[in-house]
Amino acid sequence: MRDFAQMETTKTDIIKTAIVEDIRDIREGLATLINFTDGFTCAGSYRSMEEAIPRIKGNVPDVLLSDIGLPGMNGIEGIGILKEQFPEMTVLMLTVYDDDERIFDAICAGASGYMLKRTSPAKILENIREAVSGGAPMSPEVAARVIKLFREVRPPERVDYDLTPHETRLLKLLVEGHNYTTAAEELRVSYNTIKFHMRHIYEKLQVHSKSEAVAKALRNRLV
Repeated sequence: MRDFAQMETTKTDIIKTAIVEDIRDIREGLATLINFTDGFTCAGSYRSMEEAIPRIKGNVPDVLLSDIGLPGMNGIEGIGILKEQFPEMTVLMLTVYDDDERIFDAICAGASGYMLKRTSPAKILENIREAVSGGAPMSPEVAARVIKLFREVRPPERVDYDLTPHETRLLKLLVEGHNYTTAAEELRVSYNTIKFHMRHIYEKLQVHSKSEAVAKALRNRLV
């Protein structure tokens, strides 16, 4: 019985990790690394967000490793959709891009960490564990840029987007990490009411997604 209990604990502790990467050699290499490391299992590997999104719905991983430069929908757009549907899923970016805009947009879309592809296999595994434990792992050079970026973010001037108090409060909840469902609970309104307000927010901010709205709110200090 003792051995059985130990086996059950080990099974529960396994980190289910999915991969979205369009380069086959990298995708297969990551899947092999994960599957042959104790405490990890690969829950799926996909070459695009269009392939990943419907399949992840049937097998939600603990962690998603995603590239940004993907064919079709890019990684930032994709994780915005996935985090809306599965807010408990941890997302880590693994990419060649280290520019301020992509880093900022990825974090606003819901990424918990941001790694460059030159990160060593051992460090990737360490960062996955850290993220599952509630951390925000980043490549050292990315972490330095994030700190600098958030210190320097200042709107050139205060822009009035004519948001109502209700819209401003909803936008603040989204910035704090709420999804539409939890925002509806917090505001004590229906899910459809949230969607109604979001349409007006999109129009006023001239954006097309939740991640864009959050990024604009942060850049312009609207909340």
